[in-house]
Amino acid sequence: MSIKITGTGSFIPSRIQKNENFYNHEFLNLDGSTINNPNEVIIEKFKAITGIQERRYIKPELLNSDIAFYAAEKAIADAKIDKETLDYIIVAHNYGDITHNTQQSDTVPSIASRVKHLLKIANPRCVGYDLLFGCPGWIEGVIQAKAFIASGIAKRCLIIGSETLSRVVDKHDRDSMIYSDGAGAVIIEESTEEGGILAHETATFALEEAHFIFFGKTNKPEITDQRKYIKMYGRKIYEFALTNVPLALKSCLDKSDYSIKDVKKVLIHQANEKMDEAIVKRFYKLHDMDMPKDVMPMTINLLGNSSVATVPTLYDMILKGELEHQEINKGDVILFASVGAGMNINAIVYKQ
Repeated sequence: MSIKITGTGSFIPSRIQKNENFYNHEFLNLDGSTINNPNEVIIEKFKAITGIQERRYIKPELLNSDIAFYAAEKAIADAKIDKETLDYIIVAHNYGDITHNTQQSDTVPSIASRVKHLLKIANPRCVGYDLLFGCPGWIEGVIQAKAFIASGIAKRCLIIGSETLSRVVDKHDRDSMIYSDGAGAVIIEESTEEGGILAHETATFALEEAHFIFFGKTNKPEITDQRKYIKMYGRKIYEFALTNVPLALKSCLDKSDYSIKDVKKVLIHQANEKMDEAIVKRFYKLHDMDMPKDVMPMTINLLGNSSVATVPTLYDMILKGELEHQEINKGDVILFASVGAGMNINAIVYKQ
């Protein structure tokens, strides 16, 4: 028996926010001090580092649970399964449902319960729960689903990564330009085919690293409301990721029966183009190899960083032929990898 992904789906919001849309923003440093550069210069430097030209935001009337549902519907249809046969619905997110122009995150009932309700699944033995694990949440959900199936607790699971970061950004923080909205979903189940999930690696670093990404006040001191926004220490995260993620990828691959030369694609969390490239280059350097061309597909330039949604969205787009010059074929060995708040790192070796 293998444990494989049998269906995929994603939701990419239609609202496009280009870099030029930020020209009139008042960007400030974390301490509220003025940045001594015009916005055109700030944004050009931002693009050079992150690779982001534009990002996607959901429409005002939508919620995180709505787009999670849309991605789930597509994955169920792609897998050609009866939704009533699902044993688990696992939804990775970080901020719940946040209504447009409001401050409070809504997490009760869980997003998973809301998705099950929207799917109109009647079976009470289909259990839904949410997973808070930073950006690596979707990969961790896949790891948990694999464990459920391997142990006999479940046979078929729906794992969703969905987030609406546009509703937790501080418009006075230049990091706000990184974040976007989106959702990706997969069906995972027992299979008689070879391959599937071959190995995984997960780690949490929380001595010095726990608060590298946090919820904090606006960068503009004159604003006195109590609303909080997603914040991060970018340089610390960059150094942490470059040190630890390549080692996690190597450890994960070492657990499988495959070598670095077998790896066709590395589907890494779309956090920052320069950082992702540096991580994958270091991973290959650990094997005394140069990073092959086209091994690391990227969507961040047009979709931004949608947290838990980046990896499943990227995977779905490649399988559906929606990413130019990229494909994954039956029998290909690929790596899923992510790093994010916690600080958490995880990876999966998967044979298509």
